[in-house]
Amino acid sequence: MTFWFRPAFALRVLNRFQRLVGFDRSMALASSALTALVPLAILLGALATHLGGKDVADGVIARYGLTGDGAEAVRDVLSAAGDSTPLGIFGAAFLLISVLSFARASQRLFEQGWQLSPLSIRNTVNDLKWIMLLAVYVALSGWVHAALGRRPLALAASVVVAPLTAAFLISSGRVLSARRITTRDLVPFACIGAVLLAGYSMAMTAYLPRLFNSYTDRYGAVGAVFAMLSGLFGAMVTTVASAALGREVHDELARIGRGERPPEHEVRREWETLLLQTRARWHATRGQTFLARLTRRR
Repeated sequence: MTFWFRPAFALRVLNRFQRLVGFDRSMALASSALTALVPLAILLGALATHLGGKDVADGVIARYGLTGDGAEAVRDVLSAAGDSTPLGIFGAAFLLISVLSFARASQRLFEQGWQLSPLSIRNTVNDLKWIMLLAVYVALSGWVHAALGRRPLALAASVVVAPLTAAFLISSGRVLSARRITTRDLVPFACIGAVLLAGYSMAMTAYLPRLFNSYTDRYGAVGAVFAMLSGLFGAMVTTVASAALGREVHDELARIGRGERPPEHEVRREWETLLLQTRARWHATRGQTFLARLTRRR
């Protein structure tokens, strides 16, 4: 633990996250995901209703145990109006463009995270394949959560979905990079991402109902959109951070394989330096606080 959490390694992870422009990239991914997934969810929900299945809005409400205004806002946003939902030419074009935009935003994460030359629209066929892969992953994970229920923080469902998430992340890297990233290079990212996203899913199971109710009380049905965007942003930050951490873990393991592991005394010296700096800052802060109190008393 002291080796993997040593200051030098943590700084490398932070630097890689900054090179990925982590928070901006996460917001771009969350925004494009919301733009793509809401109309797609409405369309699929209408088709599922016609086939006798459960509406997407009802699935989201059951998944997170939403009640009251939060549940009603989700129905307003995700349920199709009327008995049919004609897509039309412009609707189909918008849906295709928005879904491809989300796929290309995800593609850029892998290209920049693994220093690959951008393929842009030349990778459109693989982007479409990834969209189908995403649909299968969402359907399977949704089915697992529906089958296992929301028992304490959906722990059982999150544990079962974690290997599926790891497989999806590996497949995503392979498809979106046009197989320029090997499976071996993606394994650390996939394992870390699966664990962190499982933890995030459990946290959202507890927190998201309150978030939906709070936003809908303030903003009405639009509050459901804000809540979904907030939830997606957290998921994308987790994914981007997992990519930065997984890439650094892979590079560190490669260095260890070459016999370049830093000696124990160097790791110990890093921790001692960090502790000394932390103590010095703590004493300086205490001294400033003490002087401020004396000044106020005078």
